[in-house]
Amino acid sequence: MAEPIEQYVITPHALFEMQRRNIAETVVRSVLAAPEQRHPVLPGRHVLQSRVALTGKTYLVRVFVDIDRNPAEVVTVYRTSQIARYWRAAP
Repeated sequence: MAEPIEQYVITPHALFEMQRRNIAETVVRSVLAAPEQRHPVLPGRHVLQSRVALTGKTYLVRVFVDIDRNPAEVVTVYRTSQIARYWRAAP
């Protein structure tokens, strides 16, 4: 399990995308609290991701967070069925 993010706010854009993509806030909170993986994507931005069972299928939920501010800001969220595309094997 990767390092969690405990103090954060969810931006209006992320809330809009969560609603549009039908991703519950409880799912996002669970990924932030116990991410399976965490990777930097840009300076100051990390993606936290976990495999989650939704509607009878396993998806990868990816939560993009700006960590260079206090509290951290959830920028956007999406889910994908293409888990292998984004999953990184342990070194």
